[in-house]
Amino acid sequence: MAPSVVNASDIARVLTEALPYIQKFTGKTIVVKFGGNAMDGEELKEQFARDIVLMKLVGMNPIVVHGGGPQIGELLKKLNIESSFVDGMRVTDSATMDVVEMVLGASVNKEIVSLLNRNGGKAIGLTGKDGQLIRAKKLKATRKTPEMTVPEIIDIGHVGEVESIDAGVIDMLLDSDFIPVIAPIGVDKNGESYNINADLVAGKMAEKLQAEKLMLLTNVSGLMDKEGKVLTGLSTQQVDDLIADGTIYGGMLPKIGCALDAVKAGVVSAHIIDGRVPHAVLLEIFTDRGVGTLITNQE
Repeated sequence: MAPSVVNASDIARVLTEALPYIQKFTGKTIVVKFGGNAMDGEELKEQFARDIVLMKLVGMNPIVVHGGGPQIGELLKKLNIESSFVDGMRVTDSATMDVVEMVLGASVNKEIVSLLNRNGGKAIGLTGKDGQLIRAKKLKATRKTPEMTVPEIIDIGHVGEVESIDAGVIDMLLDSDFIPVIAPIGVDKNGESYNINADLVAGKMAEKLQAEKLMLLTNVSGLMDKEGKVLTGLSTQQVDDLIADGTIYGGMLPKIGCALDAVKAGVVSAHIIDGRVPHAVLLEIFTDRGVGTLITNQE
């Protein structure tokens, strides 16, 4: 059935609104962290895949970094391996690390690759261990209580942080017209594997590649002020002020810190967007209003 005149007008308006953004971002690298609520529900996953494939088809270079915390927790439970957490980080012994590699490097990674390929993309999956893409080092966690004179150092096992990224591996894939899909597992100089927070990997990847955008999908509408209104169009100084006055606190701090570090290191903009919104990625890139919080290094 042919679209009505009204529907056709809406379609034309959307396309013309998107055109300047397509022109502006052609050839640019955009790092997207995919995880959490955006990975629940088949329709949201299909919409995400179509968004990424469309970005590639109009000339952008999307790179997907994914998490998989709920899936890891589910398999650990089935295997009767108990999980414990320190400041939100999963304590990862050798048995848990085996499960992390199985879930992130195999099932979740390949599911996303399959999604992208099924929707017309040309995706390839890898972990940070492939080609030593992500060199990691052990993360030292500390805990301090009022009665302590010095912080206690806690061993949380195979949990790491990014030491370096080999951009050559990603450049090779982009030059061959692939969409890289990266599981956040790194390797140290001795060959030990480490589980790394996906937001941190996405941020460091964006920094290393001097990406145009870092997009972090989350399960909230964006960064909110004390009245619950979504804030956007923020400079790095404004974000620092919001942290200082307590507007940004708790669980949002690490995500905002990751975005802030990337922008301060040369990424043009970072976006905290609601992965529960259908086609959130396209709406944030191709529309005037967007659907989340934008942090930019441009005054």
